[in-house]
Amino acid sequence: MLFSDTYKTPASPAQAYLRERGSKFLAYVFPVTNEREIKQYLIDLRREFPDATHHCYAYKLGIDDNQTRINDDGEPANSAGRPILRAIQSAGITNVLVVVVRYFGGKLLGVSGLIQAYSDVAVSALKSTRFIEKEVCSYYHLIYPFDSEGEAFRFLKQQQATILQQTLSETGEVQVLFNIRLSKINQLMSVVKDHHKLKIHYLYTI
Repeated sequence: MLFSDTYKTPASPAQAYLRERGSKFLAYVFPVTNEREIKQYLIDLRREFPDATHHCYAYKLGIDDNQTRINDDGEPANSAGRPILRAIQSAGITNVLVVVVRYFGGKLLGVSGLIQAYSDVAVSALKSTRFIEKEVCSYYHLIYPFDSEGEAFRFLKQQQATILQQTLSETGEVQVLFNIRLSKINQLMSVVKDHHKLKIHYLYTI
């Protein structure tokens, strides 16, 4: 394999505080798994701090750098979201949202000062965060006729897959949602060819 099948992510929310030339910077770290959760955290923070000058953030989802986003929320371009994202990347973590709420203190910090402040408070918040290691898993649907249920469950057990949900369609087919560790996928795909009544459809990897 070219990459690890584990990743590091926050175990729980964390926060940090920085005061710079009168401005207050409040950083919040959240473990997340999808954009819906991210949007909800952002809504909650805006409700909690409706009078804040800026709500800047960055997040990373997944096992590569294809699902990242930054937002400067009115600060000069790349002076807030970018340094927050760099702090996330330097920590070597994923499935994380870092939001920095700023109250302007009346004195301009300049672009370099903003970059330093947002970076420092994000790094501080991440340093106070407890991280856990999780397995990278791919999620699939396994579809089979009802009379092949015994074969399907033996197959999933042999591949050390985790069954998450099972539903029965009107046509009599069963659909099972399961996940499996990334390092076991090649074996899964090789073996399923011998089970002609079992159909596998890939969903996503995380």
